[in-house]
Amino acid sequence: MSTHSPRSALYAGLGCRRGCPVETLAVLLRRTLTDQGIPLSALRGIASIAPKAREPGLLALAERLDLPLVCFEAEQLLDFEPLLSQRSATVFAQTGCWGVAESAALALAGRTCSQPRLYVPRRILGGATLALASGG
Repeated sequence: MSTHSPRSALYAGLGCRRGCPVETLAVLLRRTLTDQGIPLSALRGIASIAPKAREPGLLALAERLDLPLVCFEAEQLLDFEPLLSQRSATVFAQTGCWGVAESAALALAGRTCSQPRLYVPRRILGGATLALASGG
């Protein structure tokens, strides 16, 4: 992937197992940003799927970063299926969408532009997944 342009906003999509600690999510995010040479200031929001709206680790991460946590219904995430780097039948059976992290990142980026794109495909750490999408 190319070096991030400071003019384009990025959005993180996160998926996690129930009870995933905030520190796991924070480490995954920090490692991903560092590996890609992206400053934390480029991140404009974090997203997940609606059943995770009350997940303590996600809520704590959003609060720690002072960023909104936006959660989408599975039906809203299905629109982004053609843009995913991979599709999981297991995830679809559990959630109703083909991939939580990538779909959620794209859905949030799609609120600011008509053609969101996957910037960093899904990364995994412990019980957490993360992807970054660009809104520009």
